[in-house]
Amino acid sequence: MDRRQFLLAGTGLLAAAPFAPALAQTPVAARIGYIPIIGTAPIFVAQGEGWLKEAGIAATFTVFESGPNMIQAFASGTIDFYVAGIAPLAVARSRGVDVRVVAATAIAENVFVAAPALAKFFTPGTAPAAAFKAHRAATGKAARLATQPAGSVPNTVLQYWLWEVAKADKADVEVISMGIDATQQAVLAGAVEGGIVREPALTIVQTRNPGIRLIAGGQELFPGQPGTVVAGSGAFVTKNPQAVQKLVDSLVRAAALIGKDPDKAAPHIGAALGKGIVDPALIRKALVSPASTFEIDPRKIIEPSRAMQAYQVKLGSLEKELPFDGLFETQFFEKAAKAGG
Repeated sequence: MDRRQFLLAGTGLLAAAPFAPALAQTPVAARIGYIPIIGTAPIFVAQGEGWLKEAGIAATFTVFESGPNMIQAFASGTIDFYVAGIAPLAVARSRGVDVRVVAATAIAENVFVAAPALAKFFTPGTAPAAAFKAHRAATGKAARLATQPAGSVPNTVLQYWLWEVAKADKADVEVISMGIDATQQAVLAGAVEGGIVREPALTIVQTRNPGIRLIAGGQELFPGQPGTVVAGSGAFVTKNPQAVQKLVDSLVRAAALIGKDPDKAAPHIGAALGKGIVDPALIRKALVSPASTFEIDPRKIIEPSRAMQAYQVKLGSLEKELPFDGLFETQFFEKAAKAGG
């Protein structure tokens, strides 16, 4: 083939290109950090159903013990998405970490449980502060209550409930910081008298020991309690807006599936959180627990998040209130909701 024939052949190929099948796009790699709680369920349903793959997102997952711990990885650039509580994010942003909340996944997740040694003092008609005082009078010791580190959502809502709602005497309780799994084990072992748990820990501990009682639900601990969110790095969101949109679209689909068919959703969540160890029936039960409320709309948690931040300032876990400007990018959910409606 001479040069003229080659050029004519090339022209013919270009002319035919619009009618040829589009070349497959290279998947967008997304490194996702998460904490092992039911509140993260929508992203694992989206992954398990194959929706992320269909969207051209090649997701890999890394588990962390708490949101504050995950922020370090986020800041170093080793993960692209953070799936955990909202509380640490404004602090991270104030320290120069470019993070954007693109979706919520769950609200009112954190609940307070009492181990049998403390639960027996929560008799009908007894106020929480009086129950803690009675425990101390009987044992000579403050009730040890486990939760995640200072600055986390669980820590903040526990302290809000203790000091602002229950009006407990600080001499009657001791707040102890530990990770999610450690809290679950400590409550089960009676190493602490109570703690903040989320699903599936609530269902696990009550199944293994029915003497462990749910004392205060999510809304009781902190009205409008904001919970788990999906936040992307500024670099990823700016570079891959279409991938982020498809991710949020998938989360909306996942939340709908959980509500409509928890039996279908449960295996995906169990594979991620239970690693094949937790009974699928237990995961199914946790999905419909009073502590499981799935919500993808990030707009619904903006004001409660401001209120939580103000309380963190009061606690001293945050130096000052930080601007939320640029932290929430709600346009992805708004577009997803519009397409779905």
